[in-house]
Amino acid sequence: MRILISADMEGVSGIVHVAETNPERYDYERGRVLMTAEVNAVIEGVFDAEPEADVLVADAHGTFRNLLPEELDERVRVVRGRPRPLGMMAGLDGRTDRVMFVGYHARAGTGPAVLAHTMSDAVLSVRLNGRTVGEIGLNAALAGHHGAPVALIAGDDVACAELADLSPESVTVPVKEAVGQIAAVTTHPAVTRRRLREAAASAVRKRIAPVVMDGPVALEVDVMGPAVVDLATLIPGARRAPGARTVTFAARDLAEAYQVVALIVALGQVPLR
Repeated sequence: MRILISADMEGVSGIVHVAETNPERYDYERGRVLMTAEVNAVIEGVFDAEPEADVLVADAHGTFRNLLPEELDERVRVVRGRPRPLGMMAGLDGRTDRVMFVGYHARAGTGPAVLAHTMSDAVLSVRLNGRTVGEIGLNAALAGHHGAPVALIAGDDVACAELADLSPESVTVPVKEAVGQIAAVTTHPAVTRRRLREAAASAVRKRIAPVVMDGPVALEVDVMGPAVVDLATLIPGARRAPGARTVTFAARDLAEAYQVVALIVALGQVPLR
């Protein structure tokens, strides 16, 4: 069995503030330790249920260089660094049997939800065929495009509910209860890790259907500023919707829609002078 673990940081137990997720802030190194430990707990659960599993871990937060490689379980491989094909879902292909989300957060505009956003602060909303999605929905749909279900998610209670709405069979592990954007009631990391190990083993054994969004896909992305729209409309096929902040794109399939979202996010980070 081939399993991809996509690991973000904002949804890790105990983390509630950007000071714990930003490499330039004082508490980031502690956040890395917590993130790596939760990923290891999921890895252990996978191997408890499937000792011969082929496990690939995609570091999927910020720079994609957060997990401590020397502290990860020796039985796995890890994808680090960016830019790279498929971004947060690097390593996903038609051979992937299951995907697991660790440390995930809710989409932009959701609240109260801990550190909620969608890919970047420059993105206000993403819609696929009229349905609003965040990183959870985008990544689950991309997994489904390749035939893989999302077997597990760990994050705050709002993030877990977001996946459950798309994939009710997925195993959800709420590691904290959101109180606000930078506040939560959180379980002890050691308790969380025990729960994650048990949940991952259960998720390997459970029958779960993929999240499938058949093409073509009508993509709409609302961005923070009109200058980002100016840049995004340079993408062949991208259009400016009525108003100043929405980019539309008619994608052949979910994979193409995902690539366009990733490019718009990258354009939103380009300094304008």
